[in-house]
Amino acid sequence: MPVPVSYMAVLVIWATTPLAILWSSESVDPIMAAWMRMGIAAALGLIILRLTRIELPWDRPALQTYAYAAIGVFGAMCCAYLAVRFIPSGLMSVLFGLAPIISGLLSQWILKDNAFTPLRWFACAVAVCGLLVIFSDDIALQPGSWPGILLLLLGATLFSLSGVMVKKVAVQIHPLAQTVGALLFSLPCFGITWYLMGAHLPVALFESRSIWAILYLALFGSLIGFVAYYHVLRHLPPSTVALITLITPVFALLLGFWLNNEPLTSTLMGGSLIVVGGLALFFFGHRLPGLRGKSV
Repeated sequence: MPVPVSYMAVLVIWATTPLAILWSSESVDPIMAAWMRMGIAAALGLIILRLTRIELPWDRPALQTYAYAAIGVFGAMCCAYLAVRFIPSGLMSVLFGLAPIISGLLSQWILKDNAFTPLRWFACAVAVCGLLVIFSDDIALQPGSWPGILLLLLGATLFSLSGVMVKKVAVQIHPLAQTVGALLFSLPCFGITWYLMGAHLPVALFESRSIWAILYLALFGSLIGFVAYYHVLRHLPPSTVALITLITPVFALLLGFWLNNEPLTSTLMGGSLIVVGGLALFFFGHRLPGLRGKSV
């Protein structure tokens, strides 16, 4: 697949995923919707692995990698699927956009990476200010929205922790094999969680758009999107890939407004742009005139 096509695929998939998550759980219990998505994706992934003869290793380091990756698949997705019923779907993309900053903080603690420069700490403060602006919006966020906000922040943290721990293990596994392994590890967790939360069965599954959203997320969100992302990461500079994190929140907010009648107030949009500005400063601040080449 050409790199530009892969890049556009990641942009579109990441921007549409929050709204698809909301639609997939309209007539299906959120945890069951996530379980079905991961199950379909795992089955398709196993078929593709078999057809392409890509090995799915089961040695100890590989199993450890799958387990750490499943923290992101299960933990982060559980939080996201439960949160989307409390807040606008587009806000999910904004809050998950903080994952690179959270990953950087966790990397310093777990991987002993280089400490943040003062400029990066300032970028974190800008992003937090953007969150505070968003949280002050009484129209887009009602008093009952706080569980969704906390769930999404927890989900972003689990997603970041998963990536850092996978990096710590540092096992060379094909991206598709790693995805399938993580999906297989996550399936029992989704099933147990669904059972413990009441085991609600779908209502009119095939008469709603939920089934189509689940299939879209299984094929594109969990397989094609992931493979395209790693393809882009392999061929483009990290700074170019990082632009995806800056672009998708804005499009996700607009899609929620256009396709699902979600509120898009000036406060919500302004706060989201401040968060995106903080992320931009985090990734590209060192390129500012007068700061290029300096440790600031």
